[in-house]
Amino acid sequence: MSVHFHPHAQQRMGERGATEDEVRATVEQGERFPARFGRTGFRRNFPFDNEWRGRHYGTKQVEAYAVQEDGDWLVITVLTRYF
Repeated sequence: MSVHFHPHAQQRMGERGATEDEVRATVEQGERFPARFGRTGFRRNFPFDNEWRGRHYGTKQVEAYAVQEDGDWLVITVLTRYF
């Protein structure tokens, strides 16, 4: 199983502070849940202990929304939460 990134997802990852490695780990090892429009959501928490946009956070949560194509995952968009 491979993980591929739609250009929209790559843009959002940059805007929201997620790396390709984090998103891959989220898809491969994170919690899986059904999402709208026939997509699959993946969620995983990462230790962060850093600043994001001027505030310090201990944890970064990455959510990836993907569709399966020919046995591979195509990540459509990525969300991040810091807490």
